Parts: sequence; C-alpha cells; structure tokens
Amino acid sequence: MNVMSSVAWAQGLGGGEDGPAGLLSLVPFILIFVIFYFLLILPQQRKQKEHKKMLEALKKGDKVITSSGIWGTINRLDKETATVQIDDNTRVKIQRENITKVRTTDEG
Repeated sequence: MNVMSSVAWAQGLGGGEDGPAGLLSLVPFILIFVIFYFLLILPQQRKQKEHKKMLEALKKGDKVITSSGIWGTINRLDKETATVQIDDNTRVKIQRENITKVRTTDEG
C-alpha cells in the first residue's frame, strides 16, 4: 500500500467501504422529509381536495364568502365563473376558485 492510498483510506475515501455508516448519514435527511410531508404537504393536499369538492357542490342560491371577503348569494354559475349578488341591484362576476366558503344559516 503506497502513501497516497493510505491517506485516502484514513480520510474515508478508500474505495467505498463505508458500509452502514454511509446509509446512517442519510437517516436525518429522510426523517426531515417524512416530518415535512406529514406536517405540511399532506394537510395542504387534503385542504385542496375539500375546496374542490365544495366548488363542485355549489348551486344557485347558495350564500357564499369570497376570498376578498365579499358576502353574497350565487345568482348564476358557469363552468369557470360565478355571478354573486351582493346587494339588490349589484352583481359581481368572479372566478369560482375565489369562493372560499359557503355560509351556513347561523352566519348572519
């Protein structure tokens, strides 16, 4: 064994003989990804599915709240838009995705 190969072996560069130590160094990264997935990614996917389901169930006459905070009643629904009546003579055409909530009867 020459001097260069002994230095490489001492520094852990000797031909990939790391074994379990190499895999053990990946455990913290895998653990961080798993925690990240369960705390951030999965809840966001659930929320998106619930919002999509709510948008598909919209019908004329539903009382809704938009993402900008406008309260109104759906007057007309199209594939991508909704016309929301916010006063007796005032109607606003918005994208369906901007409807954030369907109001219940006890919400004013």
